[in-house]
Amino acid sequence: MFGRAGLLIVAALILTSTGLWGQEESESTAPASSPATQPAQNSETSSSTKPHDDNFVIGNDDMLAINVWKEPDISRSIPVRSDGKISLPLVGEVQAAGQTPLKLEQDIAAKLKNYIAEPEVTVIVQQINSQKFNILGQVSRPGSYPINNSVTVLDAIAVAGGFRDFAKQKSIYVLRQSVDGSQTRIPFNYKEVVRGKNPAQNIKLQPRDTIVVP
Repeated sequence: MFGRAGLLIVAALILTSTGLWGQEESESTAPASSPATQPAQNSETSSSTKPHDDNFVIGNDDMLAINVWKEPDISRSIPVRSDGKISLPLVGEVQAAGQTPLKLEQDIAAKLKNYIAEPEVTVIVQQINSQKFNILGQVSRPGSYPINNSVTVLDAIAVAGGFRDFAKQKSIYVLRQSVDGSQTRIPFNYKEVVRGKNPAQNIKLQPRDTIVVP
């Protein structure tokens, strides 16, 4: 039906269209290279951050959770001794009291470098026992108590078992130590506070506050 020249033209058109289709198919199925590797870089960067509260200072009797990555024999929960130190395998004794958790991590890691390549240490304060207040005088159980969460004067009186019979509930005061060593006397009238007259007197206690119930 077609001449020789016509058949050659048709064959050329078929080959050309087939080649273009194969090229388009290979381009459409080619994997994208850059987006696949980008999320891995972001996740690696974020996992290396370990935020800390640099304002908290470890004290005696605080319970610490110390974790050394891939070293279960060293990782443990341990209290700070009365001399302010802790003891760990391979590390020996380390001064903990007076340090922030981040600084203690660095000190432990520095000692472990003699035995472990690039040690990763995490220090978490599990329980705060070093921050205490004192309550003295006409209460059932005078003494020192840890400050847990936000303890107020009313909370402290309740923890100490309440008043004795002859407590002067209108003459209570809080002794607060300043940074320069001076003391501030803060009055607390129990009768007024429980009646809602002057609730601002029911202050939050700070470490080393002393409540005196005459």
